[in-house]
Amino acid sequence: MTSPDPTRIDGGADLPGDVAVSDADPRPVVDIVATKGWSGVNFSDLWAFRELLYILVWRDLKVRYRQTLLGVVWVMGQPLMTMLIFTLVFNRIARIDSGELPYPIFVLSGLLPWGFFATGVQGAANSLVGNANLITKVYFPRVLIPASSVVAGLIDFLVAGLILVGMLAWNRITPSPMLFFLPVVVLLAVVLTLGTGLWLAALNVKYRDVRIMIPFILQIGMFATPVVYPASLLPESLRTVVLFNPMTGIVEGFRWCLFGGELPMLALLSTLIFTVVLFIGGLLFFRRMERTFVDVI
Repeated sequence: MTSPDPTRIDGGADLPGDVAVSDADPRPVVDIVATKGWSGVNFSDLWAFRELLYILVWRDLKVRYRQTLLGVVWVMGQPLMTMLIFTLVFNRIARIDSGELPYPIFVLSGLLPWGFFATGVQGAANSLVGNANLITKVYFPRVLIPASSVVAGLIDFLVAGLILVGMLAWNRITPSPMLFFLPVVVLLAVVLTLGTGLWLAALNVKYRDVRIMIPFILQIGMFATPVVYPASLLPESLRTVVLFNPMTGIVEGFRWCLFGGELPMLALLSTLIFTVVLFIGGLLFFRRMERTFVDVI
């Protein structure tokens, strides 16, 4: 509620949005309004609240493993059990050949980046609804909530990666010199996951059907990604279709960094384009929808 004839000034990092000030009532009134273009993304505001991101990530990790007997062991146990099941079904029974690379290592190197993407997207999509009490009580950049889910998933991904390191050592497989490019592929996966999560998080606040659809879509997406099979086994026509799956470039690039071989240039280029579009579009769409979160959450 503002006083008559207020003077409008732009807010800074401490007072986001527009602030109304008048002589009759010197107290500032903060209005969070939707703006157009990159002006709607207040990066100084995000930097000012950076410590909140650490707190949210730590809280997510503690809540996830609270009152569990094995704790962080579950992070490594899930991809390990999935790897064993897929090895039995697709390698022993379906006879899918992974070439010179042992199939368990092949499938695990695909499960790790895919598992990070699936966990991060699902966590980010449900993060706003799960933090409704926090959103309705105090202002802070709402984008930090889905971002914290993605960062927490990244930590789980790094911990689960110790299994792959152990399997490489056990099988005496030396990573390729392209291993130095692995942080670039991981960063690309983080940006892709966050961009997708921002779209779904904003939509899930208004349309709760989204959280029901996400697990189903992710299940289909995993088999549309060369996780359990090499892309080289697909017919030429299907290889072109698979390139439109942005996770194809992430999985293929992850394996290329570890084991070398032919650079999946087309897959990585397609992933880069999809990632940039999804992230920029998701960030702007999230900011435009942010003004309605308190009303409909």
